[in-house]
Amino acid sequence: MHRLPRQPGPRYAALLEVLRAAEALWNASRVFFSRWDLSPSQFNVLNLLRDEPAGLSQTDLSRRLIMHRSNLTGLVDRLEERGLVARRERAADRRAWEVVLTPGGRHLLERILPRYYRVAEEACNGLAPARARSLAVELRRLGAHAGELAEHLEESHDRQS
Repeated sequence: MHRLPRQPGPRYAALLEVLRAAEALWNASRVFFSRWDLSPSQFNVLNLLRDEPAGLSQTDLSRRLIMHRSNLTGLVDRLEERGLVARRERAADRRAWEVVLTPGGRHLLERILPRYYRVAEEACNGLAPARARSLAVELRRLGAHAGELAEHLEESHDRQS
C-alpha cells in the first residue's frame, strides 16, 4: 500500500506561487485594459494580429492563445462589432476565414502598447533584467512541460473512458 507524502515537495510550492502570480497579473491586466473596454484576452487577439498583416485563422489564433476555438469565436465577434478586427475569406479555401486587424484596431494598439510596456516593466520591477530573461526561459519550459502533461493526461483519460 502506498502512503501519501506528509508534505508536498518544493516543486508544488513553486507551482502554487506561479499560479498565484498568474492570477494577480491577470487581475491587474483586467483593470488595466478596462479603460479601453477590452478584456486581456481581447487585447491578446489584437496583439497577435499586429504582426500578421495577412491575418490568422481562428484555429491559429486559438492555438496561440491556448484557448478553445469556440471561446475565441465570441472574442472575435465582439472585436469585429467594435470595428477592431475583420474576417476575410481565405483565398485558398472559401470555407475558412482569416481574422485581420483593422486600422481602428491598429490605432487602439498604438495607444495602449506604450502604456502597457511601462506597466509590464513596473510589474516586474523587483527582477533584474538578467533574472527576468532567465525566468522567461524557465516559465517557457514549465509551460511546454505542462502542455505535454495535459496531452498525456487527456490521452490517459480517453483510454480509461
